[in-house]
Amino acid sequence: MRYLPLNANDRTQMLDVIGVENVDDLFHNVPEAARLKGLIDLPTHQSEQAVEQFFQRLSNKSTPASSVPFFCGAGAYKHHIPATVDHLIQRSEFLTAYTPYQPEISQGTLQTLFEFQTQVALLTGMEVANASMYDGSTACAEAVVMAHRVARGKKSKAVLAPGLHPHYAAATQTLASTLNITINERDTRMGRDDHVIDHIDDDTCCVVVQSPNVFGEIVDLRPIAEKAHAHKALLIAVFTEPVALAAITPPGEQGADIVVGEGQGLGVGLAFGGPHVGLFACRQKLVRQMPGRVCGETVDANGDRGYVLTLSTREQHIRREKATSNICTNSGLCCLAFTIHMSLLGDAGIQRLATLNHEKACDLADVIEEIEGAEVLNDTFFNEFTVRLNKPAADVVDAMVEKGVIAGVPLSRLSPDADENLLLVCATETSSDEDIAAFEAALKEVLS
Repeated sequence: MRYLPLNANDRTQMLDVIGVENVDDLFHNVPEAARLKGLIDLPTHQSEQAVEQFFQRLSNKSTPASSVPFFCGAGAYKHHIPATVDHLIQRSEFLTAYTPYQPEISQGTLQTLFEFQTQVALLTGMEVANASMYDGSTACAEAVVMAHRVARGKKSKAVLAPGLHPHYAAATQTLASTLNITINERDTRMGRDDHVIDHIDDDTCCVVVQSPNVFGEIVDLRPIAEKAHAHKALLIAVFTEPVALAAITPPGEQGADIVVGEGQGLGVGLAFGGPHVGLFACRQKLVRQMPGRVCGETVDANGDRGYVLTLSTREQHIRREKATSNICTNSGLCCLAFTIHMSLLGDAGIQRLATLNHEKACDLADVIEEIEGAEVLNDTFFNEFTVRLNKPAADVVDAMVEKGVIAGVPLSRLSPDADENLLLVCATETSSDEDIAAFEAALKEVLS
């Protein structure tokens, strides 16, 4: 039986209070081209077997990333995930409520969160980390709001570096627009992150810099941090590839005040773009302004070790005006997978993994440099870099797919105003010598 508590008169009264004429007016911010006209062209009903068969045929049209040479990155990375990870996350010790509203009965979950926070703090070179965010882009947006809050509203400008991932910038701009935070006009040309210094002034509450950036360039954060701190602004360091932090100087050691990014690269598969896990760390002095949750270690009445939610400053727990965020929960399952993968690797393992990634990327870059019509633009990179082609990158990618190689991500797909000939290419430890040879052969043929 359908439950429809509102009648037509109720809806009319609600629309009058809101100040719109009809329900469609509530969606005026959604582009017209994205709005559905009429019903979806689907059968009204099918048997269970027919539905399964239909979706199986639909699934067969997809090409699994594991079945072909795969060189996509741009914020989501293909790494080998040990079978142990999937086995352990299904153990009964972790099958608690996805969000620990009652921490006294979720000790397994809370201990995992405590270890996760420790790993994130060590990886980023920071003093404290929270129990995760939804993903890297929303973590970036929350960091800017946090910096504005730390400035007590006296500074209203956030400076975003040109190398910040366009999706991260878009998420940040959306949230900032509701809080009267001004975003600087970004020069999105490659390799100009150091010029972000020119935009920092006394009205700046934070500077957001990604390293390695969306073009794959590794950015020296130290001079940017020095300029930001001279104007009493916070430096927010962003990353999209967590494995990179095992090979480059951690952002915390370069002067970052807040470090945010995407943790998907460890323990979490590509899964067609989600779910992901956002990492968020900061200086100890800023911890009470940090969004999300912080799990702490304590002892119980018997002196035995236990874990509790030390801070949970969201609007469901405290007065809304005092809340640091309205984030409902942490990415519990994904950060469990992250923690298990990190524990399996250990300190030496994560560094070895990072070395393998860089070596594979160097091998691929060397191959591309020898191909006529292709030029590697990076001065520095970790496992991802930008290539200028003599043809539109989207056309090249489509042609290489026909030859069984997924070549990378055209930058124009991330940012419409990007040079259409630029291709973002990524190689990880999963890229075999045979995969690189297949890339070389396909690219040579397509460009010629």
